[in-house]
Amino acid sequence: MKLAIELAKSVKGQTTPNPPVGAVVVKDHSIVGFGAHLKSGEAHAEVIAIEMAKERAIGATLYVTLEPCSHYGKTAPCVEFIIEKQLKKVVIACLDEHDKVAGKGMKKLERAGVEVEVGLLRNEALPLYDMFFHYVGTKLPYVTVKTAISMDGKIATKTGESKWITNKTARLDVHHYRHHHDAILVGIHTILQDNPRLTTRIKGGKHPIRLILDTHLRMPMDANVVTDCLVETWIFVGNHVRREKIEKFSDRDFVRIIPMKDEVVHIKEVLEYVATNHITSVFVEGGATVNDAFLQQKLINQLILYIAPLVIGGKDAKTAFAGIGFEKLADSLQLEVKQVDLLDDNVKIVAVRKE
Repeated sequence: MKLAIELAKSVKGQTTPNPPVGAVVVKDHSIVGFGAHLKSGEAHAEVIAIEMAKERAIGATLYVTLEPCSHYGKTAPCVEFIIEKQLKKVVIACLDEHDKVAGKGMKKLERAGVEVEVGLLRNEALPLYDMFFHYVGTKLPYVTVKTAISMDGKIATKTGESKWITNKTARLDVHHYRHHHDAILVGIHTILQDNPRLTTRIKGGKHPIRLILDTHLRMPMDANVVTDCLVETWIFVGNHVRREKIEKFSDRDFVRIIPMKDEVVHIKEVLEYVATNHITSVFVEGGATVNDAFLQQKLINQLILYIAPLVIGGKDAKTAFAGIGFEKLADSLQLEVKQVDLLDDNVKIVAVRKE
């Protein structure tokens, strides 16, 4: 099962809207097949592992990180394939919370006479499915907000200078999170100020779809996210933006302008839109105003905080969240710290929302 989990980790971020899954086939105390689901529409991990095992799959045990599917989608049900190939036992780390599976795969295997064991290394496998389970349960993408601060909680000086608060190791770490998320979101101010590419700069990294909140459509035609054609850019605008202004982007194949229902771009509406387009996770790298919009509506599932060993000071220096904040501590966003790492001389804290 440890090997199956590592296989699933290796494909995290590239299987959307499907979850990452690893599988291992064991016969006579030897591994005879293994695999991971590489991409939506392609063979599932169980099928790859069993096909590698060939005739040795008969009477073998399958270890899989997530309950095998029992319904027809882009591929045939894995449960039927397991039964057809006459495996003796299936060991599952986590049951699938998708309503099309949710224990149905396990029960179908048992009815066919296949022994089923559930829960082996479940706690180790669960982090693989936080985003997927949230998406199928709420019909909204899993939202991670990332921010980098000084030791006194500032993201920039009072003049707006912020490059670079964190060290190179911390900045590289961010790119791994970009790879693992389906989309990256910023406000138009970040585009106007920094002209970023919002891509993943690690070997073999996947570029997330770029989501830009741009109420008045101030996006420059020569911005990197418009011209580089590396990945799609979706720009969310208010319903007051003139059609001729939108049509200026009509010849940009990688750019999509999306008018909202109101003159203001509402975060919840943006998330609902991207969810219907099979985006299961969003990595927010906006400024204090964008961060506050997610905070006020309690739409943050995970917060990643990088802390650099410097003190900026000043009441006018920017903090990670703008706005007026919450008046009562009871109304604040309650988080649970899951991880603390030292990245050279920077500290990284990963916290998730308490349910």
